[in-house]
Amino acid sequence: MNQQEHESLFSKIYIKNRSQLFWAKNFILTFIVTISTAIIGGCSLPNNIISSRQPQQTAKAQNENDNVPKVAPPAIFRESRDPNFVVSVVQEVGPAVVRIDTSRTVSSSVPDEFNDPFFRRFFGSRIPTQPRERQQRGNGSGFIVNSNGEILTNAHVVDGADRVTVELKDGRKFDGQVLGEDPVTDVAVIKIDADNLPTVPLGDSDAVQPGEAVIAIGNPLGLNYTVTSGIISAIGRSSSDIGASDKRVDYMQTDAAINPGNSGGPLLSARGRVIGMNTAIIRGAQGLGFAIPVNTVKRISQELIDKGRVDHPYLGIQMVTLTPNVKQKLNSQVGTPSISAEKGVLLIRIMRGSPASQGGLKAGDVIVSINEKSVKRNEDVLKLVEKSKIGQPLEIQVERNGKTVNLKVIPAPLPAAKRS
Repeated sequence: MNQQEHESLFSKIYIKNRSQLFWAKNFILTFIVTISTAIIGGCSLPNNIISSRQPQQTAKAQNENDNVPKVAPPAIFRESRDPNFVVSVVQEVGPAVVRIDTSRTVSSSVPDEFNDPFFRRFFGSRIPTQPRERQQRGNGSGFIVNSNGEILTNAHVVDGADRVTVELKDGRKFDGQVLGEDPVTDVAVIKIDADNLPTVPLGDSDAVQPGEAVIAIGNPLGLNYTVTSGIISAIGRSSSDIGASDKRVDYMQTDAAINPGNSGGPLLSARGRVIGMNTAIIRGAQGLGFAIPVNTVKRISQELIDKGRVDHPYLGIQMVTLTPNVKQKLNSQVGTPSISAEKGVLLIRIMRGSPASQGGLKAGDVIVSINEKSVKRNEDVLKLVEKSKIGQPLEIQVERNGKTVNLKVIPAPLPAAKRS
């Protein structure tokens, strides 16, 4: 093959390859444009294609979609209809939240060992002979409920305080007088000498449901007027649930940040109403704060204002919830009466001279019902007793040695020594 034939063959191959390359380029370009169009159009293009080919199926699918319930917005926005509702609530209520500073004298006694002649021989006058006193300071929060200076807070904030100072948000400071405190519910009332003060409205804690948006305002760790928010994560937490068995309160649980110094401050609804009084936390836990329902706060604070104290009904019993495990342990012990009841509240001790003793209750009795309302846990008994009236008989049905016994017990005022 001569050079001319080589060049002719090379030209044919080049033209063929160039044609294939051109075709490949056009194919790739068309493919890219098609994909790009589909991506930019989102789902509209596939839907149009499907609807043009299967109109009946699309109509059916559309009807099914119409029946699917819409996802509701979170309660924190649905109730307020404003994502910045916290700002509005703080501006409205914030001036009625106060800081409470307290000081109390604490005495430290001298250990008996220091009176031993052996110690005095070596240490002489360096050994203290009299109790040493020091000032203990604390702080908490509160909220103004009356323009004449009535403030609500926790009893443990002012307990034993020699001096109480109330600081308003505008910087004014007043000496506070404790009108009354109730350790059983941890509610106290303070009065300051001032008029025309801003107040915070009180809501209805019985209407509160888990999931509702809440706001906490207070002075955590001494940091003035701190605002946190969250939701009500649970209601009806008993005092024993949170390790405060000496209290008679069903607490609300919230994940709004609560810290030492928040005690006594308001827990607010999205509408700016007080629904609880922040009071407790569980050490080491995150997102677990507890508040006294405002309906309890209103009832207790009114009694404190009227007479300076709260009289709680008292029976004088120690009890334990009867469970299969408790029943098995008791029945296995020699010398103890056999327990036949399957459920109820077992009385393990009756205080001497108490209303329970006078009414005929005995250790080993299992309370089945009070005023015809069945009881299954300690908390059931506490609630019914707390709601009872001092001096009015309670009809208590117990199971004793396999027999049903009906008794009447008249509650008396809780002795002062048992309130703290």
